[in-house]
Amino acid sequence: MTVQLLNPASEDCRNLSSILARVGDKWTVLIVVLLGDGPKRFNEIKRMVGGISQRMLTFTLRGLERDGLVTRTVFPTTPPRVEYELTKLGSTLWEAVEPLSSWARTHVSKILTSREKFDEKDAG
Repeated sequence: MTVQLLNPASEDCRNLSSILARVGDKWTVLIVVLLGDGPKRFNEIKRMVGGISQRMLTFTLRGLERDGLVTRTVFPTTPPRVEYELTKLGSTLWEAVEPLSSWARTHVSKILTSREKFDEKDAG
C-alpha cells in the first residue's frame, strides 16, 4: 500500500485535516452510529448519547449537516417536529465507523479491566 504524503501547508492537507477532525470527534462517531438505523428526533439523540449537552449536540448536528452527512427535516406540526437522518454520504461514513463501534462494544469489558489493573499498579 502506498501512502501519499501531503505538504502540511497545502490546501489539500488543511481540507483533509478539517474532515478528519469532524469524523474523528467522539460525538460525531456516536451520533452517526445512532443514526445508522434510521432518523431520530433531537431529544431522542440527546437521551441516547449520554453526557452530551444540548449546546454540543446542536453544534455537532449543525456541523454534520453543513458537511452533507446529515439532513434536518422540520415537520409542520405544533410544536414543530424535527428529525435528523444520515444522507447517502453520511451512510458511507456509518459504514466506516460502525465496525469500530462494534469492536468497542465487543471489547469494552476487557479494556475496562485493563484500565483498572493499570491504575492500581500506577497508584501503588
